[in-house]
Amino acid sequence: MSPVLRLLLRRLGISLIVLIGVSMLIFTIARVIPGDPARIALGPNATPEQVANLRAEMHLDEPLVLQYGHFLADVSRGDLGTSLYTNRPVTLDIAQFLPATLELVLIAGIIMVALGLPLGILAARYRGRWPDHLIRIFSLLTVSAPSFVWAVILMLLFAFYLPIFPIAGRISDIYDIDRHTGFLLIDTLLAGNIAAFGDAIRHLILPAVALALSGIGQAARLTRANMVETYDKPYIEMAQAYGFFPSRIARIYAFKPSLIPSLTIIGLDFAAMLGNAFLVEAVFAWPGLSRYGVAVILRKDLNAIMGTVLIIALTFLIVNVIVDLLIAFLNPRIRHSTRAT
Repeated sequence: MSPVLRLLLRRLGISLIVLIGVSMLIFTIARVIPGDPARIALGPNATPEQVANLRAEMHLDEPLVLQYGHFLADVSRGDLGTSLYTNRPVTLDIAQFLPATLELVLIAGIIMVALGLPLGILAARYRGRWPDHLIRIFSLLTVSAPSFVWAVILMLLFAFYLPIFPIAGRISDIYDIDRHTGFLLIDTLLAGNIAAFGDAIRHLILPAVALALSGIGQAARLTRANMVETYDKPYIEMAQAYGFFPSRIARIYAFKPSLIPSLTIIGLDFAAMLGNAFLVEAVFAWPGLSRYGVAVILRKDLNAIMGTVLIIALTFLIVNVIVDLLIAFLNPRIRHSTRAT
Protein backbone atom coordinates (compact mmCIF):
# COMPACT_ATOMS: atom_id res chain seq x y z
CA MET A 1 0.00 0.00 0.00
CA SER A 2 1.38 3.40 -0.98
CA PRO A 3 2.13 5.99 1.72
CA VAL A 4 -0.41 8.42 0.25
CA LEU A 5 -3.16 5.78 0.33
CA ARG A 6 -2.29 4.91 3.92
CA LEU A 7 -2.44 8.60 4.78
CA LEU A 8 -5.83 8.91 3.10
CA LEU A 9 -7.31 5.90 4.91
CA ARG A 10 -5.93 7.05 8.26
CA ARG A 11 -7.32 10.56 7.79
CA LEU A 12 -10.73 9.21 6.75
CA GLY A 13 -10.85 7.04 9.87
CA ILE A 14 -9.92 9.95 12.12
CA SER A 15 -12.46 12.17 10.35
CA LEU A 16 -15.24 9.66 11.01
CA ILE A 17 -14.38 9.55 14.72
CA VAL A 18 -14.29 13.36 14.88
CA LEU A 19 -17.65 13.62 13.10
CA ILE A 20 -19.26 11.24 15.61
CA GLY A 21 -17.72 13.21 18.49
CA VAL A 22 -19.02 16.49 17.08
CA SER A 23 -22.51 15.03 16.68
CA MET A 24 -22.52 13.84 20.31
CA LEU A 25 -21.30 17.20 21.60
CA ILE A 26 -23.76 19.31 19.60
CA PHE A 27 -26.61 16.88 20.33
CA THR A 28 -26.00 17.22 24.07
CA ILE A 29 -25.58 21.00 24.03
CA ALA A 30 -28.70 21.53 21.91
CA ARG A 31 -30.82 19.60 24.42
CA VAL A 32 -29.51 21.00 27.70
CA ILE A 33 -29.80 24.69 26.81
CA PRO A 34 -32.92 26.33 28.28
CA GLY A 35 -36.15 26.31 26.31
CA ASP A 36 -38.68 23.74 25.21
CA PRO A 37 -38.43 23.15 21.44
CA ALA A 38 -41.99 21.83 21.31
CA ARG A 39 -43.40 24.90 23.05
CA ILE A 40 -41.31 27.23 20.86
CA ALA A 41 -42.52 25.47 17.72
CA LEU A 42 -46.20 25.45 18.62
CA GLY A 43 -46.32 28.94 20.12
CA PRO A 44 -47.78 30.25 23.38
CA ASN A 45 -51.39 29.40 22.43
CA ALA A 46 -50.81 25.66 22.13
CA THR A 47 -52.48 23.42 24.69
CA PRO A 48 -50.44 21.24 27.05
CA GLU A 49 -51.73 18.17 25.21
CA GLN A 50 -50.42 19.44 21.89
CA VAL A 51 -47.04 20.22 23.43
CA ALA A 52 -46.89 16.77 25.04
CA ASN A 53 -47.74 15.07 21.76
CA LEU A 54 -45.00 16.94 19.90
CA ARG A 55 -42.49 16.18 22.63
CA ALA A 56 -43.35 12.48 22.35
CA GLU A 57 -43.05 12.65 18.56
CA MET A 58 -39.59 14.23 18.90
CA HIS A 59 -38.59 11.71 21.65
CA LEU A 60 -37.88 14.60 24.03
CA ASP A 61 -39.50 12.75 26.93
CA GLU A 62 -36.96 9.91 26.69
CA PRO A 63 -33.46 9.75 28.23
CA LEU A 64 -30.71 11.55 26.37
CA VAL A 65 -28.95 8.32 25.37
CA LEU A 66 -32.10 6.96 23.74
CA GLN A 67 -32.67 10.28 21.97
CA TYR A 68 -29.18 10.07 20.48
CA GLY A 69 -29.86 6.48 19.45
CA HIS A 70 -32.98 7.59 17.58
CA PHE A 71 -30.93 10.33 15.95
CA LEU A 72 -28.23 7.91 14.75
CA ALA A 73 -30.87 5.51 13.41
CA ASP A 74 -32.51 8.32 11.43
CA VAL A 75 -29.17 9.60 10.09
CA SER A 76 -28.23 6.11 8.92
CA ARG A 77 -31.37 6.20 6.76
CA GLY A 78 -30.54 9.67 5.43
CA ASP A 79 -33.27 11.27 7.54
CA LEU A 80 -32.36 14.38 9.52
CA GLY A 81 -35.93 14.94 10.69
CA THR A 82 -38.34 17.80 10.08
CA SER A 83 -37.42 21.41 10.70
CA LEU A 84 -39.68 23.22 13.14
CA TYR A 85 -38.65 26.48 11.45
CA THR A 86 -39.68 25.65 7.87
CA ASN A 87 -41.93 22.59 8.48
CA ARG A 88 -39.95 20.75 5.81
CA PRO A 89 -37.44 17.90 5.96
CA VAL A 90 -34.05 19.22 7.02
CA THR A 91 -32.44 17.47 4.05
CA LEU A 92 -34.57 19.57 1.70
CA ASP A 93 -33.59 22.75 3.53
CA ILE A 94 -29.91 21.84 3.31
CA ALA A 95 -30.26 20.96 -0.37
CA GLN A 96 -31.81 24.39 -0.96
CA PHE A 97 -29.50 26.59 1.11
CA LEU A 98 -26.15 24.75 0.95
CA PRO A 99 -25.38 25.42 -2.76
CA ALA A 100 -25.70 29.18 -2.24
CA THR A 101 -23.17 29.15 0.60
CA LEU A 102 -20.84 26.74 -1.19
CA GLU A 103 -20.86 28.91 -4.30
CA LEU A 104 -20.06 31.98 -2.21
CA VAL A 105 -17.31 30.19 -0.26
CA LEU A 106 -15.74 28.65 -3.37
CA ILE A 107 -15.52 32.00 -5.15
CA ALA A 108 -14.17 33.62 -1.98
CA GLY A 109 -11.59 30.85 -1.65
CA ILE A 110 -10.46 31.31 -5.24
CA ILE A 111 -10.10 35.04 -4.65
CA MET A 112 -8.17 34.39 -1.42
CA VAL A 113 -5.65 32.07 -3.10
CA ALA A 114 -5.41 34.06 -6.35
CA LEU A 115 -4.57 37.30 -4.51
CA GLY A 116 -3.06 36.20 -1.20
CA LEU A 117 -0.31 33.94 -2.56
CA PRO A 118 0.98 36.38 -5.25
CA LEU A 119 0.97 39.20 -2.70
CA GLY A 120 3.03 37.06 -0.32
CA ILE A 121 5.48 36.18 -3.10
CA LEU A 122 5.80 39.83 -4.09
CA ALA A 123 6.36 40.94 -0.48
CA ALA A 124 9.06 38.30 0.07
CA ARG A 125 10.82 39.10 -3.19
CA TYR A 126 10.98 42.82 -2.32
CA ARG A 127 11.35 42.42 1.43
CA GLY A 128 12.32 45.59 3.23
CA ARG A 129 11.27 47.74 0.26
CA TRP A 130 8.13 49.73 -0.41
CA PRO A 131 6.09 46.88 -2.03
CA ASP A 132 6.77 44.77 1.05
CA HIS A 133 5.68 47.58 3.39
CA LEU A 134 2.47 48.24 1.46
CA ILE A 135 1.50 44.57 1.36
CA ARG A 136 2.21 44.12 5.06
CA ILE A 137 0.03 47.14 5.92
CA PHE A 138 -2.74 45.80 3.67
CA SER A 139 -2.49 42.36 5.26
CA LEU A 140 -2.66 43.79 8.76
CA LEU A 141 -5.77 45.83 7.90
CA THR A 142 -7.60 42.93 6.30
CA VAL A 143 -6.80 40.51 9.13
CA SER A 144 -7.72 43.00 11.87
CA ALA A 145 -11.26 43.76 10.68
CA PRO A 146 -13.93 41.01 10.57
CA SER A 147 -15.68 40.09 7.34
CA PHE A 148 -18.96 41.84 8.12
CA VAL A 149 -17.13 45.16 8.55
CA TRP A 150 -15.64 44.80 5.08
CA ALA A 151 -19.10 43.80 3.84
CA VAL A 152 -20.57 47.08 5.06
CA ILE A 153 -17.63 49.11 3.71
CA LEU A 154 -17.80 47.47 0.28
CA MET A 155 -21.55 47.96 0.20
CA LEU A 156 -21.21 51.66 0.95
CA LEU A 157 -18.42 52.18 -1.58
CA PHE A 158 -19.53 50.07 -4.53
CA ALA A 159 -23.30 49.85 -4.10
CA PHE A 160 -24.28 53.19 -2.54
CA TYR A 161 -21.72 55.85 -3.50
CA LEU A 162 -20.69 54.06 -6.72
CA PRO A 163 -23.72 52.00 -7.75
CA ILE A 164 -21.73 49.37 -9.62
CA PHE A 165 -22.79 46.12 -7.93
CA PRO A 166 -26.12 44.94 -6.49
CA ILE A 167 -26.39 44.56 -2.74
CA ALA A 168 -28.94 41.79 -2.12
CA GLY A 169 -29.76 38.31 -3.34
CA ARG A 170 -28.08 35.99 -5.79
CA ILE A 171 -29.64 37.12 -9.07
CA SER A 172 -32.04 39.79 -10.31
CA ASP A 173 -35.76 38.99 -10.36
CA ILE A 174 -35.98 39.50 -14.11
CA TYR A 175 -34.15 36.22 -14.71
CA ASP A 176 -36.07 32.98 -14.31
CA ILE A 177 -33.48 30.20 -14.20
CA ASP A 178 -34.23 26.53 -13.63
CA ARG A 179 -32.05 25.57 -10.67
CA HIS A 180 -30.91 22.07 -11.45
CA THR A 181 -27.73 22.13 -9.33
CA GLY A 182 -28.44 25.07 -7.02
CA PHE A 183 -25.20 26.73 -8.18
CA LEU A 184 -26.40 29.73 -10.17
CA LEU A 185 -23.16 30.12 -12.10
CA ILE A 186 -23.56 26.57 -13.37
CA ASP A 187 -27.33 26.75 -13.87
CA THR A 188 -27.12 29.96 -15.92
CA LEU A 189 -24.48 28.40 -18.16
CA LEU A 190 -26.57 25.24 -18.56
CA ALA A 191 -29.49 27.44 -19.57
CA GLY A 192 -27.26 29.26 -22.07
CA ASN A 193 -28.22 32.62 -20.54
CA ILE A 194 -25.00 34.67 -20.59
CA ALA A 195 -26.75 37.80 -19.32
CA ALA A 196 -28.01 35.92 -16.26
CA PHE A 197 -24.52 34.45 -15.74
CA GLY A 198 -23.03 37.96 -15.70
CA ASP A 199 -25.74 39.14 -13.32
CA ALA A 200 -25.03 36.24 -10.96
CA ILE A 201 -21.32 37.12 -10.99
CA ARG A 202 -22.12 40.76 -10.21
CA HIS A 203 -24.17 39.63 -7.21
CA LEU A 204 -21.30 37.39 -6.05
CA ILE A 205 -18.43 39.86 -6.21
CA LEU A 206 -19.08 42.02 -3.14
CA PRO A 207 -19.97 39.24 -0.65
CA ALA A 208 -17.17 37.01 -1.96
CA VAL A 209 -14.54 39.76 -1.66
CA ALA A 210 -15.79 40.71 1.81
CA LEU A 211 -15.55 37.08 2.91
CA ALA A 212 -12.12 36.61 1.31
CA LEU A 213 -10.33 39.75 2.51
CA SER A 214 -9.30 38.35 5.87
CA GLY A 215 -8.01 35.18 4.22
CA ILE A 216 -6.10 37.22 1.63
CA GLY A 217 -4.20 39.01 4.36
CA GLN A 218 -3.55 35.79 6.25
CA ALA A 219 -2.31 33.98 3.12
CA ALA A 220 -0.07 36.89 2.16
CA ARG A 221 1.48 37.11 5.63
CA LEU A 222 2.12 33.37 5.92
CA THR A 223 3.53 33.09 2.41
CA ARG A 224 5.83 36.07 2.97
CA ALA A 225 7.09 34.77 6.33
CA ASN A 226 7.80 31.29 4.96
CA MET A 227 9.46 32.58 1.79
CA VAL A 228 11.68 35.01 3.72
CA GLU A 229 12.90 32.03 5.75
CA THR A 230 13.39 30.00 2.57
CA TYR A 231 15.42 32.78 0.93
CA ASP A 232 18.10 32.23 3.58
CA LYS A 233 18.59 28.59 2.53
CA PRO A 234 21.90 27.64 0.85
CA TYR A 235 20.26 26.38 -2.36
CA ILE A 236 18.64 29.81 -2.91
CA GLU A 237 22.04 31.45 -2.56
CA MET A 238 23.44 28.93 -5.05
CA ALA A 239 20.63 29.72 -7.53
CA GLN A 240 21.38 33.41 -7.16
CA ALA A 241 25.08 32.75 -7.68
CA TYR A 242 24.28 30.90 -10.93
CA GLY A 243 22.52 34.03 -12.15
CA PHE A 244 18.96 32.72 -12.30
CA PHE A 245 16.31 35.36 -12.78
CA PRO A 246 14.82 36.60 -9.46
CA SER A 247 11.30 35.87 -10.70
CA ARG A 248 12.27 32.25 -11.42
CA ILE A 249 13.90 31.87 -8.02
CA ALA A 250 10.79 33.27 -6.33
CA ARG A 251 8.27 31.14 -8.26
CA ILE A 252 10.10 27.81 -8.43
CA TYR A 253 12.81 27.52 -5.79
CA ALA A 254 11.36 29.61 -2.95
CA PHE A 255 7.59 29.41 -3.36
CA LYS A 256 7.00 25.65 -3.53
CA PRO A 257 8.78 24.71 -0.27
CA SER A 258 7.21 27.74 1.41
CA LEU A 259 3.72 26.71 0.34
CA ILE A 260 3.73 23.49 2.39
CA PRO A 261 3.48 25.09 5.89
CA SER A 262 1.09 27.77 4.59
CA LEU A 263 -1.26 25.31 2.95
CA THR A 264 -2.66 23.98 6.22
CA ILE A 265 -3.67 27.42 7.49
CA ILE A 266 -5.06 28.42 4.11
CA GLY A 267 -7.16 25.24 4.07
CA LEU A 268 -8.49 25.93 7.56
CA ASP A 269 -9.33 29.52 6.57
CA PHE A 270 -11.16 28.21 3.53
CA ALA A 271 -13.20 25.75 5.61
CA ALA A 272 -13.90 28.37 8.29
CA MET A 273 -15.56 30.57 5.68
CA LEU A 274 -18.54 28.19 5.65
CA GLY A 275 -19.25 28.88 9.32
CA ASN A 276 -18.20 32.53 9.27
CA ALA A 277 -20.30 33.42 6.24
CA PHE A 278 -23.50 34.06 8.21
CA LEU A 279 -22.73 37.74 8.90
CA VAL A 280 -21.82 38.40 5.27
CA GLU A 281 -24.96 36.54 4.19
CA ALA A 282 -27.02 38.66 6.59
CA VAL A 283 -25.56 41.92 5.25
CA PHE A 284 -26.14 40.98 1.60
CA ALA A 285 -29.41 39.05 2.18
CA TRP A 286 -27.72 35.97 0.77
CA PRO A 287 -30.02 32.91 1.07
CA GLY A 288 -27.35 30.51 2.29
CA LEU A 289 -26.92 27.75 4.85
CA SER A 290 -25.06 29.91 7.38
CA ARG A 291 -27.93 32.40 7.54
CA TYR A 292 -30.37 29.50 7.83
CA GLY A 293 -28.27 28.05 10.66
CA VAL A 294 -28.51 31.23 12.71
CA ALA A 295 -32.28 31.32 12.24
CA VAL A 296 -32.78 27.74 13.45
CA ILE A 297 -30.46 28.26 16.43
CA LEU A 298 -32.54 31.24 17.59
CA ARG A 299 -35.68 29.05 17.39
CA LYS A 300 -33.99 26.02 18.99
CA ASP A 301 -34.86 23.87 15.99
CA LEU A 302 -32.99 20.76 17.13
CA ASN A 303 -33.13 18.78 13.89
CA ALA A 304 -32.07 21.73 11.75
CA ILE A 305 -29.28 22.64 14.19
CA MET A 306 -27.85 19.13 14.02
CA GLY A 307 -28.08 19.01 10.23
CA THR A 308 -26.40 22.39 9.79
CA VAL A 309 -23.58 21.69 12.24
CA LEU A 310 -22.89 18.26 10.75
CA ILE A 311 -22.63 19.73 7.25
CA ILE A 312 -20.20 22.41 8.43
CA ALA A 313 -18.13 19.85 10.38
CA LEU A 314 -18.10 17.51 7.39
CA THR A 315 -16.83 20.35 5.19
CA PHE A 316 -13.99 21.04 7.65
CA LEU A 317 -13.00 17.38 7.61
CA ILE A 318 -13.13 17.09 3.81
CA VAL A 319 -10.97 20.20 3.41
CA ASN A 320 -8.47 18.84 5.96
CA VAL A 321 -8.19 15.57 4.04
CA ILE A 322 -7.69 17.43 0.76
CA VAL A 323 -5.00 19.62 2.36
CA ASP A 324 -3.18 16.55 3.70
CA LEU A 325 -3.20 15.00 0.21
CA LEU A 326 -1.90 18.22 -1.34
CA ILE A 327 0.90 18.38 1.23
CA ALA A 328 1.77 14.76 0.45
CA PHE A 329 1.86 15.65 -3.25
CA LEU A 330 4.12 18.68 -2.65
CA ASN A 331 6.39 16.97 -0.11
CA PRO A 332 8.36 14.07 -1.68
CA ARG A 333 9.43 12.85 1.76
CA ILE A 334 5.81 11.90 2.43
CA ARG A 335 5.04 10.77 -1.10
CA HIS A 336 8.06 8.41 -1.35
CA SER A 337 8.36 7.34 2.27
CA THR A 338 8.21 3.66 3.22
CA ARG A 339 6.71 1.97 6.24
CA ALA A 340 9.18 1.68 9.11
CA THR A 341 10.14 -1.89 9.88
